[in-house]
Amino acid sequence: MTTRKRFIQTSAIISVGLLAKQSGAFAFAQKGFESKRPPLSQRKFTSKAVEDIIIKLKKEMADPELAWLFENCFPNTLDTTVDFEIIDGKPDTYVITGDIDAMWLRDSTAQVWPYLFLVKSDTHLQELIKGVINRQVKCIHLDRYANAFYKDENKISEWKSDLTEMKPGIHERKWEIDSLCYPVRLAHQYWKLTGDLTPFDADWEEAIKLILKTFKEQQRKDGQGPYTFQRTTAWATDGVPLGGYGYPVKPVGLICSMFRPSDDATIFPFLIPSNFFAVVSLKNAAEMVQATRKNNTLANECLQLANEVEKALQQHAIINHEKLGKIYAYEVNGFGSFNLMDDANVPSLLSLPYLNAVKENDPLYVNTRKFVLSPDNPFFFKGTAAEGIGGPHAGINMIWPLSIIMRGLTSNNPTEIKKCLQMLISSSAGTGFMHESFNKNDVNKFTRKWFAWANTIFGELVIKTSELYPQILR
Repeated sequence: MTTRKRFIQTSAIISVGLLAKQSGAFAFAQKGFESKRPPLSQRKFTSKAVEDIIIKLKKEMADPELAWLFENCFPNTLDTTVDFEIIDGKPDTYVITGDIDAMWLRDSTAQVWPYLFLVKSDTHLQELIKGVINRQVKCIHLDRYANAFYKDENKISEWKSDLTEMKPGIHERKWEIDSLCYPVRLAHQYWKLTGDLTPFDADWEEAIKLILKTFKEQQRKDGQGPYTFQRTTAWATDGVPLGGYGYPVKPVGLICSMFRPSDDATIFPFLIPSNFFAVVSLKNAAEMVQATRKNNTLANECLQLANEVEKALQQHAIINHEKLGKIYAYEVNGFGSFNLMDDANVPSLLSLPYLNAVKENDPLYVNTRKFVLSPDNPFFFKGTAAEGIGGPHAGINMIWPLSIIMRGLTSNNPTEIKKCLQMLISSSAGTGFMHESFNKNDVNKFTRKWFAWANTIFGELVIKTSELYPQILR
């Protein structure tokens, strides 16, 4: 995600001449879409499997603009953000977010996740993703509370004046539960798909121990723990109140997260979507350490914590909404206070099925989904250009394409998925890429021209649509 650097495009953008088609069909653009990919010689990494699926799906798409967007967006992480090499005999992959030269544990997983299903047919791609796992282990060993890192471990951050334990090599030190969940998600899926055990050595096992230790510390059963964070800034969401520990919580078994996956500070530290993600991650970690490291003790500790957090979620995450009945809150504090909203960034309430935390047809999720995609969610914005979820990070009336993509990925309704694709095509504003956010009434007002996570996961949505509802693309 971003820090508080704003990359807002306000200049005029060349029109692509969108022409409305007959009812129920996509909007087509004028012919002549030129590739926005870097020349082959300038691409950071090339995967034959990725190139093959681009060629295949383009032939299946009736809308040339959708095909153009897919060709530009899906390979964007590989084309522009990865730095792959062999270090000490092991693959190592450093992944920047796009226009910020730093590696987030969250983004680096999310950026390569849509390629995972192709690793069996492309050993070169498999090595790249193995390198991401290895690099993430190094990051966790450097600082388990940091969210973003540099490749150069001697580099000093622009945020060096933050009031926390900053070290060289750390870009930003915002404690977010999901930062430690995403590396587990990547490792588990890689292992399931390949059976390859080589990344899961003693260093990886130690990283799992550090994740478990951090989660237990942030349950705050025995004091507030070692982490604090404050920043000198005018942005309230960039700092943590009360000496950097945040507002009080009642120790009920949930895990505190001082920041959301948007890198914005939480209001109530028990961030519900991230606690759900922690449950899934702990269960995955338990399965892996038992199978790959034969460490039954560590596996049992992970399962015990997962079960404790899961029980606490059932006791404290569910509230009664005046219109919808029982739904999940976004944040709680254990004392009975709760925050009703959702944020575009993942983990979110909307994304829970995508993260395997709940089933799509779970009644509580269905009710919660109705809430987050309605005006009752203070960060659901509907305008003349589109509708979708935003968040404090980009400001009021700014919709994140990421939320529209996630809406499509968690939907089993072809009409809804088609609507999401239509809005995403429009949101590109003729640039050929997804953005961090755009104004609900004017797609030409957007943030971040180069945001690789949104680009790559857009490709994931197109691929899923081609598999489940090919008639939409046709």
